Amino acid sequence: MLGLGCTVDVSQLGEHIRRPIGVLLALVCQFVIMPLVAFLLALAFSLDDVAAMAVLLCGCCPGGNLSNIMSLLVNGEMNLSIIMTISSTVLALVLMPLCLWIYSRAWINTPVVNLMPFGAIILTLCSTLIPIGLGVVLRYRYNRAADIVLKLSLWSLLVTLVMLFIMTGAMLGPELLATIPPSVYVVAVLMPACGYAAGYGLATLFDLPPNSRRTVSLETGCQNVQLCTAILKMAFPPQLMGGMYMFPLLYALFQAAEAGIVILAYRMYRKEVLHKPDTNSPGDNRGIGYDRFEDEDMGFDNSYGAVTTSDPNLIMLEPCPDSTPV
Repeated sequence: MLGLGCTVDVSQLGEHIRRPIGVLLALVCQFVIMPLVAFLLALAFSLDDVAAMAVLLCGCCPGGNLSNIMSLLVNGEMNLSIIMTISSTVLALVLMPLCLWIYSRAWINTPVVNLMPFGAIILTLCSTLIPIGLGVVLRYRYNRAADIVLKLSLWSLLVTLVMLFIMTGAMLGPELLATIPPSVYVVAVLMPACGYAAGYGLATLFDLPPNSRRTVSLETGCQNVQLCTAILKMAFPPQLMGGMYMFPLLYALFQAAEAGIVILAYRMYRKEVLHKPDTNSPGDNRGIGYDRFEDEDMGFDNSYGAVTTSDPNLIMLEPCPDSTPV
């Protein structure tokens, strides 16, 4: 969260306020598409109440920092990626508990829903604003230090995710993994894939350029699994959750693996089909191109005067007879 705050450029916040496309996409992707995907998958595979709440909680989480790394690897629109991650994290203070309350009605009479600790969830979400705020101040006051913190946070994110999964599996043993139903593993595979596909479809519907479509796709499928794990650990008794504590880690594993497949496919497509980097592709705003125009294509307006060159050493600007002073 500290590294996430360091990605915020205060000077660009005004532009995002005037054109809140990133905020709107974050709202739709993280709090409409992903909770609905989680809810439908839980119903489709007839998950029990505990497994369904773990899946719903993961689906209602905001976007994670991993999407920023993945967007960078597919030449995505980084400003859009950052504002979507930040916006979804702030919006989660209100919308995450609201989505959980709405979609948990299907399991209303179960113990896990009756014990749903909305206060603890909101408190955990509020605690994330402190390091984000510190990161914003650090970027505003100490730009070089913010760059260092950002790099450290991204590397620590990757390393700790791998270590957390390995250590949890090693300490709790295969017995815990065996208690997780196969349907939960299937949901953990399908959920990020559905998020990536739905995000790309939404970006296409908004008629965004190709690099922004890739960004929205990855932002939709990548969830903040660290926050989900923290909420499961702090808000629910371990004897109630059991093996479902592992679901965010399973989701993190499959979301990273599927994003890696997307990145590999994109790079192969760029190399084998395009034969060049696609950063200057049509609709992409990361490059500047120059086109040759013919005189007949431009339709010049000569109402402002004409340039004549009767002598090779003399150039004269002749005003129009009916020109009016401005």
